Amino acid sequence: MTTVEIAGREGGRVNLTPDLLDDLRARIEGRVLRPDDAGWDDAVLVWNAMAARTPALVVQPVSARDVAAAVGFARVHGLLLSVKGGGHNIAGTAVAEGGLTLDMAGMREVSVDPDARLAHVGPGCLLSDVDRATQQHGLATVLGFISEVGVAGLTLGGGFGYLMRRFGWAVDNLDEVEIVTADGGIRTANGVQNAELFWALRGGGGNFGVITRFTFRLHRVGPMITGGLILWDADRAGEILAGYRELTGTAPRELTAAVVMRIAPPAPFIPAPWHGRHIIAMLVCHSGPNADADLAPVRALGDPIADLITEKPYVEQQSMMDGTEPKGEHYYWKTEHLLGLPDGFLAAFRAGALKVPTVCSESVIFHIGGAANERADDDGAVGNRDSRYITGFAGAWPAGTAPDTHRAWVRESWARIRPFSTGGNYVNFQLAEDDTARTADAYGKNFERLRRVKADYDPHNLFRVNRNIAPAG
Repeated sequence: MTTVEIAGREGGRVNLTPDLLDDLRARIEGRVLRPDDAGWDDAVLVWNAMAARTPALVVQPVSARDVAAAVGFARVHGLLLSVKGGGHNIAGTAVAEGGLTLDMAGMREVSVDPDARLAHVGPGCLLSDVDRATQQHGLATVLGFISEVGVAGLTLGGGFGYLMRRFGWAVDNLDEVEIVTADGGIRTANGVQNAELFWALRGGGGNFGVITRFTFRLHRVGPMITGGLILWDADRAGEILAGYRELTGTAPRELTAAVVMRIAPPAPFIPAPWHGRHIIAMLVCHSGPNADADLAPVRALGDPIADLITEKPYVEQQSMMDGTEPKGEHYYWKTEHLLGLPDGFLAAFRAGALKVPTVCSESVIFHIGGAANERADDDGAVGNRDSRYITGFAGAWPAGTAPDTHRAWVRESWARIRPFSTGGNYVNFQLAEDDTARTADAYGKNFERLRRVKADYDPHNLFRVNRNIAPAG
């Protein structure tokens, strides 16, 4: 066995001798991987190829004790440390270049207590793992729109999905966590124990430690809901956007709707004559009764290219958009929060959307107004509780394609809509290029409080490979 050269936390390189590597392996029940080991490629794979990095060493823990041992090892030896849950973060924060990565894929268990309406979820779980387990009991919690996203990253950044309007952010439904903090301690955090830490974890990202168990509150949802896509000619975008504004202004909490503008892909559910042409669509999910009546304004817009809204299993709704975000492509997004949809914004959004350069990219408005708006601004660290919509431009292109055109489209379109923003943004949609000011904007007045909690639990910024919040002082 040879010495491993690994990135240091404060810069430079650290040499891990064979004796030190043996010591690490002796402390870990799971696996310690080097680049030539079986399983390495999967362990370091991230969704956004634009953000791909290569660590020097991977630890695959199978317990909280393993995590504590790995965190302690990284702290003592001054190693650059990252944590990979699902690896779906657009900024690529799951992997530290040349550093030590904790790959949590070995901790992927879900346990459901249907009587207490709680789900205990491992940090390596994907959304699909949780949805499948909870829907066996007709229960669900707030998660995202893509079933292959990791639960940990989505939740710690706030987490929004089809059920947000009914039940708030994902972190509003987080009952408790088990966490390994920078000192190697294994702690429980909830509204009573380590309450200030629990406040920070509810939106503050991976800045405060490594979660080894999430406990979510569950709600009666499904197993059948009404949802799907309805598509129109983009020449009708002005009319459809106005209809969307009217719909979301009065929609019940059970109905979540998003607008998507893009070039129609060669998908089997889109009539062939429309392939390659500009379209506008609504993506809807109705999780309560009276779906037909509540969706009547959508269908009243008339003359769709395709109407795919139907009754279906909730787990099918949760995975229906997976094909729009395949692993291994390049992704570049810019988003903003909105209070409403004034005419000027809708015109700016439409103008940007119609300039989309590739069939892989899309322009989106999500309606999120509802339960989250009714909570206090400091009920968890997640910011932007005044927001009613999230909007943005999502550039995507295959590997090997010149990126400049795609990034320029995103930036120019984003610049058109920024005058209508609240000034806030969603931390999980930030890019590696975004600066600290952008991160602070995501939290608003909660940012300085987060810095104080960071100073208490991670004063030396061990957990820095993330949308980093530097400790106060």
